[in-house]
Amino acid sequence: MKSIQILDAKHHVGETVQIGAWIANKRSSGKIAFLQLRDGTAYFQGIVVKSEVGEDVFQLAKNLSQETAVLITGEIREDSRSKFGYEIGISGIEVVGESHDYPITPKEHGTDFLMDHRHLWLRSSKQHAIMQVRSEIIRATYEFFNQNGFIKIDPPILTGSAPEGTTDLFETNYFDQKAYLSQSGQLYMEAAAMAFGKVFSFGPTFRAEKSKTRRHLIEFWMIEPEMAFMHQEESLEVQEQYVAFLVQSVLDNCDYALDVLGRDREVLQKYTKLPFPRISYDDAVELLQKNGFDDIQWGDDFGSPHETFIANSFDQPVFILNYPKAIKPFYMKPHPTREDVVICADMIAPEGYGEIIGGSERAIDHEYVLEQIKAHGLDENEYSWYLDLRKYGSVPHTGFGLGLERTVTWLSGIEHVRESIPFPRLLNRIYP
Repeated sequence: MKSIQILDAKHHVGETVQIGAWIANKRSSGKIAFLQLRDGTAYFQGIVVKSEVGEDVFQLAKNLSQETAVLITGEIREDSRSKFGYEIGISGIEVVGESHDYPITPKEHGTDFLMDHRHLWLRSSKQHAIMQVRSEIIRATYEFFNQNGFIKIDPPILTGSAPEGTTDLFETNYFDQKAYLSQSGQLYMEAAAMAFGKVFSFGPTFRAEKSKTRRHLIEFWMIEPEMAFMHQEESLEVQEQYVAFLVQSVLDNCDYALDVLGRDREVLQKYTKLPFPRISYDDAVELLQKNGFDDIQWGDDFGSPHETFIANSFDQPVFILNYPKAIKPFYMKPHPTREDVVICADMIAPEGYGEIIGGSERAIDHEYVLEQIKAHGLDENEYSWYLDLRKYGSVPHTGFGLGLERTVTWLSGIEHVRESIPFPRLLNRIYP
């Protein structure tokens, strides 16, 4: 007998097949039992009719408990009443693994309870859909960069210095010296770009910020491209093309997940229209001040309410260009006509999801970069290899970093970033 996955049911209508699944829920009505089945690819309904299977199988179906693992035999049928469109008429059931007193029931549960049971919460239909969106974004990322001539390079996770020049680092002992969990692979990607031209990395990063906002994780994944012989405007074009590609890929390949999440496809489709709008930091501050944000002054970094208002003013992802030099890292290229700003841009997602990309053109003058390293109180010796990049064939180059989890949160339309990663690491939470 042919074994199939639920997602492939549409290809087997009228066939008798076997499916390995778990019981997500069940109900019975007289002489019919309805089993909600899941197998990791999708959910659909199995129907057990007493007169067709006999007393033993029918009673077994009625007594199956939530999350019991089973092998189901039956005929695939079309089901116009469900969004999935198919069901299975069950003729046989074999229990593979019993489940008793499953803690996550169809009733409401508090966030702390669900987070404590994250290893089980992942089985729910909403969490399943979010992970499908995440997986598609990862797949599409590799497709986009491979199609556009990038080479994947893996920067180290253990580093001896801080790319962002902050103290929010996880420190560890590296034999007889200090080391840190990486907060960004960017500096190493600059070295890679000088060797390969166009590169990207995709890996875990860590920030020891004691933040509890809905946008922050302690451990998260970053996509960090770096491009030699490229200026900022060209980089912005790559960024908007990449994001539009991700959105379209989710629309094309996550239909079932978007249904489960209740995500409005017309809203997402707007985010594929290029180019994305651009606004300077100067004009963004003025826009905010004219609309009642008296707390913001030139030189301040934007908070969540500020970013949300700016993005909502355009109803699309928007680039904010050229932030003050004082609030940005040491490696950004200074503006050619102003000393107070650098050539950089953040992409702000609409609908209140905030910054999803940060990028800049990189400073390439050896003496300027050395001066900035000293001005930021960093150890020149720790960055000697980075300074070498400015000594041996330095060229204009630019890059950016996209936060995977923030992008998943935005495209899924969920409220909190903690649901965008399988096992979130949050302030005071490292279990499970």
